[in-house]
Amino acid sequence: MIKSMTGYGIASFDTGNTKYTVEIKSLNSKFLELSLRLPKVFSEKEFQLRNDCSKQIERGKVNLSITTEQASATVKAAGINSVLLKHYLTQLQEVSAELGQPANNLLQLALGLPEVVKYDEETVSEEEWKIVENTFKQAMAEFQQFRKDEGDTLEKDVKYRIGIILDNLKQVEIEEPKRIPIIRERLNQFLGEAVGREAVDQNRFEQELIYYIDKLDITEEKLRLKTHCDYFIETLQNADANGKKLGFISQEIGREINTLGSKANDANIQKLVVGMKEELEKIKEQLLNVL
Repeated sequence: MIKSMTGYGIASFDTGNTKYTVEIKSLNSKFLELSLRLPKVFSEKEFQLRNDCSKQIERGKVNLSITTEQASATVKAAGINSVLLKHYLTQLQEVSAELGQPANNLLQLALGLPEVVKYDEETVSEEEWKIVENTFKQAMAEFQQFRKDEGDTLEKDVKYRIGIILDNLKQVEIEEPKRIPIIRERLNQFLGEAVGREAVDQNRFEQELIYYIDKLDITEEKLRLKTHCDYFIETLQNADANGKKLGFISQEIGREINTLGSKANDANIQKLVVGMKEELEKIKEQLLNVL
């Protein structure tokens, strides 16, 4: 079973006063690249969110956003330290009188001095965080289901393409026996034209032909290619299947296909090999998006 690195999940919860929305999106990446967009009030929870994401998402370029919508606009109340304000104002008036300067806008100036006006710091209550945490879990569950569904689609596609490679391999086995008589006739004709058939030592010719045909034998390549394809399908069905392992197996499949093509020495087999290569390239492209 495989999962796609592409995923999407969204969940919302409305308390009546505030609506909380958590959205998770991801694309393929070799590593986990996590980008968080949170309201300032939840900034202290960023480490926890990053830790949860790294455990559950594993890999991918991920964007996580949490938004809040208030049912009605509210203004955060500000407190004024009246004692400190009066103290500042008195001092300013005294300095102004000593210097003979106009006492215009002293109140406005005093209001801007340190600690006179204090705004309530935004904090998140345990009850509010529990709501956000549950909404995050719902979004993550939807996100993981999306990845699984995409993974099922990818699995069907790569299985189909492995099937084409195996079908081509069966066709290679049909074409292979036809090679030897053709190669024998081709060499015989070449030697006849080059030195004359009467001058050819048939015993030596047969020995050289056996040696040459042995070099072109593709029995091992066919066996290994079949084995790698079977192992690829087996790995797909494992619970711990992952894109990296499947990528390594596809490299081995490619190596056997290339060797088979280089030793084929037959136009029909070469066409089948080209078809295998095309399907393998499509498989590799799909594996780039497998978790």
